[in-house]
Amino acid sequence: MKTKADGPSFASQVREELVRQPLGKSCCQLSEIDALTQTSGHLAFRGRGVITVYYRLENTGAARRLFQLLKIRLNVNPMLHYTTTKQLGGHRTWVLMLDEKDSRILLAALHMIETGEDGTLSLKRNVSRHPMTRQCCRKAFLRGAFLGAGTMSNPEKGYHFEWKAENERLAVNLRRLMEKSGFPYQTYLRRNMQVIYIKEADQIISLLALMGASGSLLKMENIRVNKQTRLHATRAANCDEHNSERMLDAAQKQAEACRKISLQLGLFNLPPGLRELARKRMENPELSLTELGEAMEPPLGKSAVNHRLRRLMQIASELDQQQSGVH
Repeated sequence: MKTKADGPSFASQVREELVRQPLGKSCCQLSEIDALTQTSGHLAFRGRGVITVYYRLENTGAARRLFQLLKIRLNVNPMLHYTTTKQLGGHRTWVLMLDEKDSRILLAALHMIETGEDGTLSLKRNVSRHPMTRQCCRKAFLRGAFLGAGTMSNPEKGYHFEWKAENERLAVNLRRLMEKSGFPYQTYLRRNMQVIYIKEADQIISLLALMGASGSLLKMENIRVNKQTRLHATRAANCDEHNSERMLDAAQKQAEACRKISLQLGLFNLPPGLRELARKRMENPELSLTELGEAMEPPLGKSAVNHRLRRLMQIASELDQQQSGVH
């Protein structure tokens, strides 16, 4: 269970950064309203063809941003309040409600209602259809969609970025915008909702940049670099450990070969250089080739030590063959 000591999640930090972004141009404002309407908006049908719109948002910053967007872009005055759910430990949800007049202004701006020949208004579609022909508008829509229905994992634990699409129109819009922006994505169904997601770190970083979350982008980049550094250090340590074990195993075999020569042939029968090295190896089976060479009088280089040890191993092998031949 998440505790207060854990601090806000990475996804929450991204949202807090996105809600502080400038509202942008008029077209971008409407695109972001469109995204929040598709992810968090609801229609309420009342008697005599009256339709009102309300929104439910869990993030305080997102609710305030939507309030500003509606007021500045459409000159409407939503009523903002919150509800608390006791069953979820006092979980708070923000609700924005538009009256009939303001709802009509919103629905008309999003091409969801039409005027009949007699002047009456009727619902044309229950999902907005706002065209997004500009790159800036596509960015605004993706940003609004994340505020309303997006999340991502903590990069310390893994890379996963997703949107939940409760309706097919939103899923189509997100897939289309991802393709136009050059982002490879995958989809799957979760509780009858389509999920559009990305799992590549580079793509998630690029998407954060596109939405305007530059601070979160830098944090994620730092986390990724640190993870890669730790991974390389672990691999290097494992490699060093493996090499050390292999070197120690080889040194033990060399020491055994020298003891065999001492017992079966006698070290005194070896040339002086081999004789001295054989004694040093038997006395110091833990030394590396470099350290063994430094212990010699005069000191030997690693290559010379390796050459002489190979010669000692060959002599021990020949003694084994001779002994096998006798038997």
